[in-house]
Amino acid sequence: MIKLSKIKETMKELFIVEKTEDSSQSKDIKKVLKDFWYGKPHEERELGKLYVGDTGLYKHREWRGFVDTMYYFNMIWLYNYVHIVTDIAKYGGGPVKGMVNFAKGVWRYRWVGQSYIPVMHWFDRGLEGMRGPILRGSAWHYRAMVCESIRQFQEMFASDKNLHGGKESDQWKHNIAHNETVSGSVFYGFRDVLEDIPLEMIPYFVTCHANNHTVLNYIDAAQSIGLPADPCPMCQAEYGLFVLDDVPDYAPTMITTNEACDGSVATSVLQDWFLNRPLFAMPQPMRYDDPLVQKHCQREIEECWKFIEEHYGVKFNWDMYVKYANEHNKLTEFEHEKWDVAANTSYYPINGVAQALYRIYYSQDGNRPIWHETDDRVRKIMNKSVKNKINCLPKTRHRAIAWSCAPLYYSNWCTWAYNCWGINCVINMDSLMFDQYLRTDTYEHALEDLAWYNEKAPMRAMAVGGHEHILSLWDYMERFHCDMVIMYDQLQCKGMQGIHGVFEDEFRKRDIHAIWVPHALPDKRTVSRKEIRQIISDYMYTVMREEPLDATLVDFDDDSSW
Repeated sequence: MIKLSKIKETMKELFIVEKTEDSSQSKDIKKVLKDFWYGKPHEERELGKLYVGDTGLYKHREWRGFVDTMYYFNMIWLYNYVHIVTDIAKYGGGPVKGMVNFAKGVWRYRWVGQSYIPVMHWFDRGLEGMRGPILRGSAWHYRAMVCESIRQFQEMFASDKNLHGGKESDQWKHNIAHNETVSGSVFYGFRDVLEDIPLEMIPYFVTCHANNHTVLNYIDAAQSIGLPADPCPMCQAEYGLFVLDDVPDYAPTMITTNEACDGSVATSVLQDWFLNRPLFAMPQPMRYDDPLVQKHCQREIEECWKFIEEHYGVKFNWDMYVKYANEHNKLTEFEHEKWDVAANTSYYPINGVAQALYRIYYSQDGNRPIWHETDDRVRKIMNKSVKNKINCLPKTRHRAIAWSCAPLYYSNWCTWAYNCWGINCVINMDSLMFDQYLRTDTYEHALEDLAWYNEKAPMRAMAVGGHEHILSLWDYMERFHCDMVIMYDQLQCKGMQGIHGVFEDEFRKRDIHAIWVPHALPDKRTVSRKEIRQIISDYMYTVMREEPLDATLVDFDDDSSW
């Protein structure tokens, strides 16, 4: 006979179990709904599981929560695909002509199909894990670079003799080709009648970031004609384009510079040989802050203007220069606002890779409408982020500054570093260059500032501009409140190799955590992206004694991916 007390006890246990199971199920449903609407918390994302095997290619894009996923689909993925098509038509001379020229360019030039067809994967990598204001602010920077890239190569194709039966069109006669590191600011006084288009920016610089395979065949081509393999692979890739005849013929002249070493000088010599047309070399001094060389640099710019006047039959337009220089100063002014927010708050809505690439691109390309449109959009996003005190990278463990020349084939490593380890790359060395306002009150002041501006180009200013500039790292670390340095170690840069020991001594003396990242600029075969990640992970495990925020991102092989 079962006692009444036992029955009561059993019923009580069943009730508690049933209630517990209902409660657990209710919590699971709430968790699923919350993850659907807001996205999973950082430690639960497992972004590495989005990849197909070890390829680094996506099975599907990540779910960032309903609002951000819809934003990504509509305002990044769909928006950019639509505008890529409309930009091709817009900058190619109309829908039919633009599409025809683009099709010819894809057929004729290897780098077009390799880099601009899969361009949305560039967005995916650079924006991986980003949500809220930082997703939006960073995406507009990428959008601007894609738009300006299309404008440049469509204008190249529209006047390209290779695509039009060798015909020298009127547009061809009004184009200036120049080295990508000759800033567009030099040509502001001619923008009313001439178009300046950097020659290597599109076939080389942007392609490295969009597809890390693209430039390898150009490096191999340069070496195939007997040129040594030890100089900078950037220079090798740039003249490899000429070896393989993979450069549009869109202008009657070429203007070059020595950015930023002897390898660049060799590139200019080979460009002169292959192009076989009037070429003006505008060398800049390495020790550019020596007052004795400033007058020389100013004369070089004036000689360049005379070269343009003689070959195009147009005069330097002072009013046009003032107009563009003043507009350019607005870009610089907003850049300083961005730096202030990045340095002193956690509300900065732009990730390290978007900020650096955009800064380099618009500084070298010069003043264009797209940069102002983008800055207006980003300013609204940034002001809202600051006003509402939105922590854009809430899992930040370390504020890092990236110093020296970056691996061009892996510019999105800092997105990975944050997602995996909580390393927030606040600022890059290349982002800090071209930091110069252009005065327009007098011709003398304008010329002086323009010379200074171009001497502060990427790599020249800090990498080879003298030890006092490369060692300004400490000042910038303090300014941006960084506790860690990602020290890029370009293995084929003789200048930076020579100062390696000095940095080691200073890091020890100052008790600074520094991770040395070896690389070979655009050549990912020397040090792969996986090896870079392994170096950073090893340091975080062994020295910092930290565990990853997302363990699925620690070990994967993306060598075959873009």
